[in-house]
Amino acid sequence: MSSTPVAVVTGGNKGIGFAIVQSLCKQFQGDVYLTARDPGRGQAAVRKLQEEGLHPFFHQLDIDDLQSIQALRDFLKEKYGGVNVLVNNAGIAFKVHDTTPFSVQAEVTLKTNFFGTRNVCTELLPLVKPYGKVVNVSSSVSLSSLASCSKELQQKFRSDTITEEELVKLMTKFVEDTKTNTHVKEGWPNTAYGVSKIGVTVLSRIQARMINEKRKGDHILLNACCPGWVRTDMAGPKAPKSPDEGAETPVYLALLPADADGPHGQFVSDKTVRTW
Repeated sequence: MSSTPVAVVTGGNKGIGFAIVQSLCKQFQGDVYLTARDPGRGQAAVRKLQEEGLHPFFHQLDIDDLQSIQALRDFLKEKYGGVNVLVNNAGIAFKVHDTTPFSVQAEVTLKTNFFGTRNVCTELLPLVKPYGKVVNVSSSVSLSSLASCSKELQQKFRSDTITEEELVKLMTKFVEDTKTNTHVKEGWPNTAYGVSKIGVTVLSRIQARMINEKRKGDHILLNACCPGWVRTDMAGPKAPKSPDEGAETPVYLALLPADADGPHGQFVSDKTVRTW
């Protein structure tokens, strides 16, 4: 078993994920894994980084596929005995003018951004080594979407005692409410992406609380962050930030020093803790 530290980035073949891998290859003292759903695209991205003199590794990962997540889990366990840095970056968004029915957009978006990310965490968080770092890439859209929720929903999502089970029920309810077209009446905002990222931010708060309860002495730091509005396939060419600039906050959180006692359980953008 290798004693080399290891970092894993989900959705690493393009956009912000690719820039995070690139930056970690330059700064992280250990092995860096670029993961992607499509092995061809993932390996092409690795070759591109190798041409820059960097040395990432590739492992297939489709966060919508539990078997794929478990295959990565078993590989990390066997080869490294765990993981030191996990960046949950993989996610999807429909274009603004997409004509796909809203209920379908809601189901597909939450399946990946919330439920897929949660499945990765369920399988990999137990493998995070002492002094490990976990970064869940959310979005400041989660803040604006939270502000558009009913007061009752806001209260639930801001609660310091909400459980993962309760959060899953709420995310499932949103998808169901879109199917009956009652989501607005039920207090939800009109954005599937926004609700999915509320889910990621709240999940991060819950996970950090669980780490405090169960693994306090392990000094693991887990946060949600917003990379900003970045020029990617997802956000389009008009966004103000480059992918490198978008990678700055996730990489900052991934490389917090061993003696840092925070941030933990926070929502961070531009390397600054924001009020949830």
